Amino acid sequence: MAENLFYKILKKHLVEGNLSTNNSVGIKIDQTLTQDSTGTMAYLQLEAMGIDKVKTKKSVAFVDHNMLQQGFENADDHKYIQTVADKYGVYFSRPGNGICHQVFLERFSTPGDTLLGSDSHTPTAGGVGMIAIGAGGLDVALAMAGGAYYINKPKVCKVNLIGKLNNMVSSKDIILEVLRKVSVKGGVGKVFEYCGESLKYLSVPQRATITNMGAELGATTSIFPSDEKTLEFFKAQGRGDEWLELKADENATYDEEITIDLSQLKPLAAIPHSPDNVDEVENIGEIKVDQVAIGSCTNSSYEDLMKVAQILKGHKIHKDVNLVIAPGSRQVMEMLARNGALADIISSGARILENSCGPCIGMGQSPGTNAVSLRTFNRNFYGRSGTLSANVYLVSPEVAAVSAIYGKLTDPRKFDVKFENLTVDKFLIDDSMIVKPSIDGENVEVIRGPNIKPFPVNTELGEVLQGKIILKVEDNITTDHIMPSDSKLLPFRSNIPHLSNYCFNTIDTQFPKRAKENDGGFIVGGENYGQGSSREHAALAPLYLGVKGVIVKSFARIHKANLINSGIIPMEFLDAKDYEKLDLLDKFEIVDILDNLNSKELEVKNITKENSFKVKLDLSSKEVEILKAGGKLKYTKIKTEGKLI
Repeated sequence: MAENLFYKILKKHLVEGNLSTNNSVGIKIDQTLTQDSTGTMAYLQLEAMGIDKVKTKKSVAFVDHNMLQQGFENADDHKYIQTVADKYGVYFSRPGNGICHQVFLERFSTPGDTLLGSDSHTPTAGGVGMIAIGAGGLDVALAMAGGAYYINKPKVCKVNLIGKLNNMVSSKDIILEVLRKVSVKGGVGKVFEYCGESLKYLSVPQRATITNMGAELGATTSIFPSDEKTLEFFKAQGRGDEWLELKADENATYDEEITIDLSQLKPLAAIPHSPDNVDEVENIGEIKVDQVAIGSCTNSSYEDLMKVAQILKGHKIHKDVNLVIAPGSRQVMEMLARNGALADIISSGARILENSCGPCIGMGQSPGTNAVSLRTFNRNFYGRSGTLSANVYLVSPEVAAVSAIYGKLTDPRKFDVKFENLTVDKFLIDDSMIVKPSIDGENVEVIRGPNIKPFPVNTELGEVLQGKIILKVEDNITTDHIMPSDSKLLPFRSNIPHLSNYCFNTIDTQFPKRAKENDGGFIVGGENYGQGSSREHAALAPLYLGVKGVIVKSFARIHKANLINSGIIPMEFLDAKDYEKLDLLDKFEIVDILDNLNSKELEVKNITKENSFKVKLDLSSKEVEILKAGGKLKYTKIKTEGKLI
């Protein structure tokens, strides 16, 4: 049978299970990445595993999220990550070197390898033909320790790209069109594999924008072939010897297929507050704009910012607009500085931020009250910008730059510019801010600041679960809802006891208090619960507050895995209508859990209303064992010690 590219690479990394007979399989992970927002927890978990060195081909720790030094916490976390990386054989990308996905793409990506990252936008590296998957920190720590990563076999959707993009229409518009067609939950359990005649027109940075934002589909990952365009990129990065041609077989089989004619695309925007709420810019209209933010791991490449510079050259931004720009890496920033493009950007009135995630994760540059903010980012979830009343639109760099000049949302096709010199034969290569680990890390002292607290660990599962509904929420709850991420809270990512006081703060400020008063309990929700970031804090904070189970209509992939890793049972309504019959503080009881976990169904008794309803369990046999043990770390220790559950 002719194979698609995803399963070609997957087969070469298979270490457990059979693709013909098993739904869940284990794969070998070649490389890992962490960032500082999720990294402290991942490395605390790695330390708890008692290994001497990481077992991967290469693991890299990046500092790109918690960059504002308002107190000692971020600096302490960075020092912890640097020293623990040195001890365990992990490369360390220093603060200021750039955003993890941009730097990884430039300096570490390898066609045909597998990559597991503690960031949901890890699939960015699929732009060069890697299987790159976002996961919780514990899964990444286990991969660093040499463990397999387990996934349910995904369906593969072929995205056939035909035609050629018109001027001022970009790869951001391609992925926004996919989101418009598929939705934020339509990609769950799927991989999106890009093919077609249009690939010859798409550079690696353009492809990476698409694979990066494929995370918003809920997809396992997205992938492009490794071809001549990929080779051009690797040669320009001085890494031509690491290139490998990879493509699907002719007449490869796919589970689904969609076709997008690039020549028919128009500039698009995602309207508040969801990345799939997409419309054409010309249809939305010329709304007044207060802020424009350009950057993030989606649109901060050299190619992106050269476009921005050429649009802004000779122009000034509108008097009512604040324009902020964050290059994706030091390589990008320095090249713009050397060729004069940075001067054109600064001359326009733009404010230059450091090479980091910055506003994308609420780390500074929050919009004003009721402000309209155009952003070249990947998410516009409610409150993510740091301002609850702000309206955030997701757009391409072209739309962003032109709109900053006019002061209103503007179709960039009315702005006449022919882009030049968007690619180079040779990038500026300087890896001095990537610190190689010590050959012998045994004597390296790991430095921990006072803000770094132990992570919570669950207890073994008992026969009976009891508790009240301590929160009931609707559809499309994001990890930003569950565990908000902004400049005030990000410094406490290594302090779950403090962080838990803000759990679900944008939805219900009384949730932490209610959870403590009732000794924990159950959360009830709707469709696509837990979409968005890979942050396992969205499971660890509820665990700390005593959450025993989550009952929803459906889960997002990464968050469900994080709940299982934390020993919190993820359950789905067998009949979605039962959701409507439940109220806050209804008391539940579930009996004979240990016997029934394998049966795929549980009966939940509603003691308050004197009735019951059924929930289903979509769990592998391994996940059942993990839940019985009280979480993945405890399960791993039990297996390592040779005990049976």
